[in-house]
Amino acid sequence: MSTGYLIVVGVDGSEGGRRALRWAATEAAARGGAVRAVTAWSWDGLDYGPAPAESSGEERERAVWMIDAEIRELVKERGSHLPVTGEAVEGSPAEVLSAAARGADMLVLGSHGHSRVRHTVLGSVSESCVRMASCPVVVLPVPAHEPATV
Repeated sequence: MSTGYLIVVGVDGSEGGRRALRWAATEAAARGGAVRAVTAWSWDGLDYGPAPAESSGEERERAVWMIDAEIRELVKERGSHLPVTGEAVEGSPAEVLSAAARGADMLVLGSHGHSRVRHTVLGSVSESCVRMASCPVVVLPVPAHEPATV
């Protein structure tokens, strides 16, 4: 990417990750910058999803497919005028995202990813990134739901 302003955004296939990607795209467009969407993946033989990966190669392929799909959807919605790239990197999410954001102008994350179970066991990725990142970190909250009317 040859633009001067770079926003790195954490994407994990969740609604929070999608919201972060769209927010980052809007911000980058306003600044004449670019977006690098990053997802972290790892394979330990365990999976909390509906169909566990059979191997590390399969898990990497899933991560690449997911980030490519998220970028395709963004381009479909917003057009192809904004430079957006994606990468799937093996490792823990906070470490991968903090490393990817070195030299970036901003790191953008959704406040909640896929699994509250993983959050309880592993901690908050956004909290870790706030401590580890070398650039400003924007954490987008989950939208508040309006109370149901009776």
